[in-house]
Amino acid sequence: MQTSDFDYHLPPELIAQHPLPDRTQARMLVIQRATGAFDHRRVADLPAFLRPGDLLVVNDTRVIPARLYGKKAGTGGSVEILLIEETMPGIWEALLRARHAKPGIRLELAGGQVQAEVLAVSARGGSAQGGKNKGRVTLQLRHERPLFEILETDGVPPLPPYIKRTAANALQRASDRERYQTIYARNPGAVAAPTAGLHFTEALLTTLEQQGVRHAAVTLHVGPGTFKPVTVAEVEQHRMDAERYTVPEVTARLIRATREAQGRIVAVGSTVVRTLETVAADHESVVDHESVVASQGRSDLFIYPPYTFRVVDALLTNFHLPSSSLLMMVSALAGRELILRAYAAAIRERYRFYSYGDCMLIL
Repeated sequence: MQTSDFDYHLPPELIAQHPLPDRTQARMLVIQRATGAFDHRRVADLPAFLRPGDLLVVNDTRVIPARLYGKKAGTGGSVEILLIEETMPGIWEALLRARHAKPGIRLELAGGQVQAEVLAVSARGGSAQGGKNKGRVTLQLRHERPLFEILETDGVPPLPPYIKRTAANALQRASDRERYQTIYARNPGAVAAPTAGLHFTEALLTTLEQQGVRHAAVTLHVGPGTFKPVTVAEVEQHRMDAERYTVPEVTARLIRATREAQGRIVAVGSTVVRTLETVAADHESVVDHESVVASQGRSDLFIYPPYTFRVVDALLTNFHLPSSSLLMMVSALAGRELILRAYAAAIRERYRFYSYGDCMLIL
């Protein structure tokens, strides 16, 4: 299968730069897989499409303001880092944008509150922009205040590159801190939001609960690989970056109970799909192939057509980039031709695309 099979043209003005004032007023393109029919609705209408006994599964990861600015010690050259994951106490994997990054250089970040030393430079995923290399590095960090306190006061939300911001806009930065976060975010660790969850409010979840639609949470800490383009010509050659996940026992029990009662598992976002399908695949030999057990690990599962889903019955998801692994995932669920037809309809109807944009419900 060719990567170009998942290409489409998106007018740039349809890329949402800001969220709507009301989360539930985002538009929702409902796709009925059985008939191929489309219905143009709002997220507020979601209860009309779910039934008592269905289970919504959400990702409760919390986005950390993981981007820090600073300078090289000694030379004063400007640097930018994006913290990805703490692998040992004080040791972090990060993306570093700086000229001539190499082991041994020292950085002063967040106005000198964080001292960093580059321990290693990875060959993975480097790029050049404006004379600066942006690549993966291993850093040792030193700081007097707890790091997460510093990030909350001096870090910048790691918005995707297609959302344009000026670093000096403090008001917009404060808005993004609130809106580039789900209302149920609990476990810090993501550097990108599980964007389908941005559409939910407490009121909407309460309405669904009163209707008999419960919700449960998994955690998958979304990494920068979520924006990693598929650069190979053949889909099968693409490799996903591994991301950490946790499925609690209470969630595993609710999924099994829902299955036994013939309710539907409705995933809120692609990260939930990857988590549940990873766990089901990894434990096929232990339990019934449609069950999910409590577990934690790392997922590098790449879902593309054809794929047999073990757990997920329906999906709420935003609109994704052309030829992206996320577009391939939704095509595996609904079929490539139906998805591309839905995207064409969304473009005609002037839907808003990507992280701060509208969504689709695949039933």
